[in-house]
Amino acid sequence: MTSPSNSHPGGAAANGAVVDQALVNAYLADNPNLSAGALSAARHFLKWAADRRVAIKDLDAAAVGRFAQHRCGCGRYSAAQLQDPSYITDVRRFLRHLEGAGQVAIPDAVARLGPHLAGFSANLATQGYSRVTYSSRISQARHFAEWALQMRVPREGIDGDLIELFAQHDCQCGIKTKRGKRVAGTGIKDRRRGARAFVAFLRVEGLIPVTVATEPPADPRLADFATWMRRERGATSETIRRYQQELGRWLMKLGSEPQGFTAAAVRSIVLDQGEDRSRSSVRMTITVLRTFLRFMIGQGHCAPSLLLAVPSGVRRRLSTVPKTIPASTIEEIVASCGTVTAVEVRDRAIILLLARMALRAGDIWQLRLADIDWRASRLRLHGKSRRGVLMPLPQDVGDALLAYIEDARPVVASDLVFLRTQAPFTPFRSSAEIAGIVSRVLSRSGFVGLPTGSHVFRHSLASAWLRDGAELDQIGAALRHTSRDTTAIYAKVDVDMLGAVAQPWPGYSA
Repeated sequence: MTSPSNSHPGGAAANGAVVDQALVNAYLADNPNLSAGALSAARHFLKWAADRRVAIKDLDAAAVGRFAQHRCGCGRYSAAQLQDPSYITDVRRFLRHLEGAGQVAIPDAVARLGPHLAGFSANLATQGYSRVTYSSRISQARHFAEWALQMRVPREGIDGDLIELFAQHDCQCGIKTKRGKRVAGTGIKDRRRGARAFVAFLRVEGLIPVTVATEPPADPRLADFATWMRRERGATSETIRRYQQELGRWLMKLGSEPQGFTAAAVRSIVLDQGEDRSRSSVRMTITVLRTFLRFMIGQGHCAPSLLLAVPSGVRRRLSTVPKTIPASTIEEIVASCGTVTAVEVRDRAIILLLARMALRAGDIWQLRLADIDWRASRLRLHGKSRRGVLMPLPQDVGDALLAYIEDARPVVASDLVFLRTQAPFTPFRSSAEIAGIVSRVLSRSGFVGLPTGSHVFRHSLASAWLRDGAELDQIGAALRHTSRDTTAIYAKVDVDMLGAVAQPWPGYSA
């Protein structure tokens, strides 16, 4: 005996309509403030699915896309409705409701990130973000969680490429505020920052797997070279990083087998540098190439004669006088540093370390709280060697450091002295950020036409010492040079100093 619904010519359709209406009623019960347009969008979507025999459990974001593109002949509904982005957004919201209610099947492998938003919010709250930044990060994390669910992204598929895809997507995710207003599309940078922060949190908490790099493995010679530099040369981590980066640019040009290295290949690495490479960059290539060849020769992998193939004429040693800033101008720069905001207090301390102690940018970047001996007024500097060197701490530098640490430095777990002044208050990524601070200080104070970079303070102070009669050995000790030849750069020809001692040409009459 057949059921009444099946015996009636329109029984199946009627039964389907009853099911659809039940789903709409449940949707309305969970969202009592739904507009008539939102309810219409839900009914239209169900009508489209029924006409094409798409089961409710199989609906997904791709189905919404097909619905938005279909040629509408769905009775009381019209094709004009499909052209309204808000209408499609309402459909996506309805799909989200069906997913939450268990009507739509979601594969187990799909990442469900929504439940972790509360933990991310608490994590952000402990890092001292401003209200605006905090709200932006939470909003974009919520957006990313919604998008990832709609796209059926598996937990193992969340990586940098996926974040970029999210940042660039044409948003129709159906995200609305509590008042039902559709959230306007946000900027690509905001999406990217928020998603990266959320994904980083999820990885740290072990909620999603850490992505494994798919790039080909690095040349093992780079790792062996780094180990040799650390053990045999006492190089710092920063020096090793820069040498490995430079070596990685052209290592394969030498060949895969050290026994096959040729003089022609060695010379071409230096002589075939592009025009965009500065003189200092070419010198870096020469230095790293010679160091690497010494390493390979010491290991017995290539012929010692290859060292002679490295061109030396490109270096132009002692060719120019170091750029300096007059002492009076340096004092003006120091005086221009404010002491009101945390940024100004930090930057003033950094400028004084450069101007009074001739420190390298790396010295400041690596400076730790334990390196400051307040009782003896000394700093322990590690520089380019493993052995720490104690340097006297001038009074004004010590005062600036103390003011920064007590009044402006964020309270964080890191023991590095200098940190970023915006949450999450992380240390500088490299010593290059010290040069950026110098540039911003000069720009804020209106100084123009001055040499750039942090090293100019070191050159200026050394040149001033030389003018005041200091010996090169004394200057070398203050600058922590290991070779007198390095200090000799400050003994180059200075036109002003030469003019003071120059004698008239014999036989010349004014």
